[in-house]
Amino acid sequence: MPRNAEVIRQWSILRELEGARGATIDDLAERTGVTTRTIRRDLEALQAAGFPLFDDLVDGKRYWRLEQKAFRRLDATGFTLGELSALYFSRTLVECLAATPFQRDVATAFDKLSAALTSGMRQFLDRLPLVFEAKGAPARGLDDRAEREHIAKLLDATLHHRRAQMTYFSLSSQREKDYLIEPYRLIYSQGGLYLLAWVPEYTAFRTFAVERIRGLSLQEDRFTPVDLPEETFAHSLGINEGPPERMEISFDRQIAPYVRERRWHPSQHIAETPDGGIIVRLDVTNDWALRSWILSFGPLAKVLSPASLSNQIKDETARAAARYALE
Repeated sequence: MPRNAEVIRQWSILRELEGARGATIDDLAERTGVTTRTIRRDLEALQAAGFPLFDDLVDGKRYWRLEQKAFRRLDATGFTLGELSALYFSRTLVECLAATPFQRDVATAFDKLSAALTSGMRQFLDRLPLVFEAKGAPARGLDDRAEREHIAKLLDATLHHRRAQMTYFSLSSQREKDYLIEPYRLIYSQGGLYLLAWVPEYTAFRTFAVERIRGLSLQEDRFTPVDLPEETFAHSLGINEGPPERMEISFDRQIAPYVRERRWHPSQHIAETPDGGIIVRLDVTNDWALRSWILSFGPLAKVLSPASLSNQIKDETARAAARYALE
């Protein structure tokens, strides 16, 4: 923990020194809650790592600053030192992209960012993931060459508005089916890559899991795209399209603080109840993502409306109870 506290404090110092005026050692000590002696050691350590720190006497006070234009390598990127360092650190936050076709591009980009930093800077920044970590959804590796080729074709189709003929395996029907599609967007969500495409046969948009595409060929004819919402799956807690409905779910007071502190959907509205619980209102699609979210709270959640959703949850819990009753 002391090492973690040290790296966080030193990162805070760098951010403080990025300002035009900089900061005095007394200022830094006060803001970080340590002694001036500790600040002096931090400044020496950061200088040894290669961060361009210097001090300047202004009106009788000695201010420390971080030189933003010290390296031509940084000038070439167009990034400030703070921006470059933050991007280099953020590689731990984009590891979820490892299952996408952009894995190599992401790795190459971070290699270039790394080259603009000194060895000491990289060693300092490499310690930050020890105190801050991002955990993504379970991801699949793209080991199938055919799947990679499908993704390349879909990127081509979406960029150039080309229609495509697709053979797709449906989990619900357990069979393959051929579709004529107009690909609109690839979305990485919940550990998988999904295609949003217009299906003329259904006169509707449909979502397809890229991993279940069995065959794909692009056609020469093109389609005229329509405007899509900025946010795909806007009315779903998951990766589905559909019209929103007003959902009301009550949560017992034991779980209310946890539910209240999170933003589950942009449409949510929370009302307090006299017994300390809450009622959450959402304008979302009734899909498996919503039902699994409600079921995850067990007996601490109850659907108030609509009746159709309440009946579905009752059926799910009854079937789950029946499975345990057979043991």
